[in-house]
Amino acid sequence: MKLAFLVEEHYRHDGMPLDVIRQLDAWGHHVDIVRPGSSLIGLTDLIRAGSHDAWVLKTVSGGPGLGLLEAAAALGLTTINDARSIRSVRDKAVAAVIARAHGLPMPDTWFAAIPDLLGAIPADRYPLVVKPADGSSGRAVHLVSGPEDLAALAAELVDEGPLLAQEYVPNSGQDLKVYSVAGELHATVRRSPLHPQQPVRESRVPLPPGTAALMQRIGATFGLDLFGVDIIEGPDGPMVVDVNDFPSFRCVPDGVARVARAVLDLAAGGTGVGTGAAHGTGLVTAVRPPLRARSVATPAHAAASPIVDAAPAAYVG
Repeated sequence: MKLAFLVEEHYRHDGMPLDVIRQLDAWGHHVDIVRPGSSLIGLTDLIRAGSHDAWVLKTVSGGPGLGLLEAAAALGLTTINDARSIRSVRDKAVAAVIARAHGLPMPDTWFAAIPDLLGAIPADRYPLVVKPADGSSGRAVHLVSGPEDLAALAAELVDEGPLLAQEYVPNSGQDLKVYSVAGELHATVRRSPLHPQQPVRESRVPLPPGTAALMQRIGATFGLDLFGVDIIEGPDGPMVVDVNDFPSFRCVPDGVARVARAVLDLAAGGTGVGTGAAHGTGLVTAVRPPLRARSVATPAHAAASPIVDAAPAAYVG
């Protein structure tokens, strides 16, 4: 199978996805790495029907890679995840509207083009969580206790672009991060970026009751196959605070091999999220049969070009 991975500079030396690329290469598949942030790209030659079985995106929010993925999708090429689905979660304002429209539990959310507009939020809605609308990896996420604290944040937030403010959900200081590898679910706990003082060690945990059904709804709502969800257990039950396409999959056992198998399965036409009722107990819950690598004819490796690199034989992080 021949695959194209769009990898931006932020992830150039990151184990996810480079270890996945290395695994696919070791299994005999051809993987081209396209670096949209540092290469002049000839679109006609690169993106053409039949040149790759699937395209995979691992980029930062707002980076140039998504546009290339959308170009491939416009020609009817397979993308992992679906390009429109990625767009819907990369813009957190859009994601918040979609989530609430489909009845997913998400805090009340406000959109502000500039920090000064946040001052119109009524004082009785505080505390608030303020973050960039295209943020990722916990960048510039702040817990704001009251209106008087907004002024102190203005200088830091002014260059972050459009902002979101969400009502703060009281919690224990730890986040539940649930990963879906094409329907196979893995739950972890980690320290909340809003409570850095809490002594929480990132580790795997059993999936809490009801979380599998919630993940299935999220996957079906956004049309994602490889994704992660940040969930907070609040006084009124679980609340979704973020949805990410192609996350780090930290703490997922054999995560590299699982993600690589999922990429092959999806590229070969495997069904996506929501194809069956959730089942299983313990640390792994599946909402579809476990993935298996498919036997696919593999073309010979092509020579690297100035814009496309062959997968590295080894990677040292």
